[in-house]
Amino acid sequence: MALGGNPIFNGKNFRGATQAPPVPQAPYGQNQFGQNPYGQNQYGQPQYGQNQFGQNPYGQPQNLSQDQLQDMYNAPAAGRADVGRMTFDDVIVKTAACLGILVAGAAVTLVVGMGLASMLMIVGVLGGFVLGLVNTFKKQPSPALILAYAGLEGLFLGGLTRILDGMFPGVGLQAVIGTLSVFAVTLLLFKSGKVRATPKAMRFFLIAMVGYALFSVVNLVMMMTGVLDQPFGLRHGIVGILIGVLAIGLAAFSLIMDFTSIEAGVQAGAPQRFSWTAAFGLTVTLVWLYVEIIRLLAILRGED
Repeated sequence: MALGGNPIFNGKNFRGATQAPPVPQAPYGQNQFGQNPYGQNQYGQPQYGQNQFGQNPYGQPQNLSQDQLQDMYNAPAAGRADVGRMTFDDVIVKTAACLGILVAGAAVTLVVGMGLASMLMIVGVLGGFVLGLVNTFKKQPSPALILAYAGLEGLFLGGLTRILDGMFPGVGLQAVIGTLSVFAVTLLLFKSGKVRATPKAMRFFLIAMVGYALFSVVNLVMMMTGVLDQPFGLRHGIVGILIGVLAIGLAAFSLIMDFTSIEAGVQAGAPQRFSWTAAFGLTVTLVWLYVEIIRLLAILRGED
């Protein structure tokens, strides 16, 4: 199975990932302390890694004491961070950076004038869409583009929150709490092993996503052409609530696939730079989850 079902990870497969380098072996005719077991150099020739004067040609001394060699031999193996491999800590730090930039962008549209906020919201949604596609299909991750995407999405989410919170006071805070709650529960379920991105589950996810995408496109076209005058188009009443619950479920399962991809990347010894890819994938999913939650809350409040 590919490394997760999120299209952000598909096609990359963490190119350049290699396993940790093998433990160096002692040259032929030497033990682990760099000595000939018979006390002499082989056939009177200089040992491997030395010139005819018994010196390391790279300027490193070879005449180490037995205690020094023993300490080197007993030293712990280099960890993933020491050899430039992706770690969970890397992903956490870079995801936090993306979310920090996103929150900063949202704060801008929450404090400026409403007219400017609306303009920034449009810039955010269009720019975020473009950079989302660029980062998705880019073979190697670009930290600058990923952080720029987070900032633009922050402008969009801040504007959206300001509009809906003005219509339904408190809905923004409820959406933030709901997003964090879904993320926490999903992570706990994944860590416990109770929910996994199995091939069967991913096939169901793909079918559901195609159906949801088709519904969203039709709904958007009908709203833009004036066929529907409802704030959320077809997404009102019981239909809107059911669609909203389904969308939140799909976003939550997308988090499971993100976690699966990250776990596979760490286990495969992926290069450290791909922690930015993982952070980008999580940011995209969290943005989607927040939008679906705040929209569902607005629909519920509108039905009161």
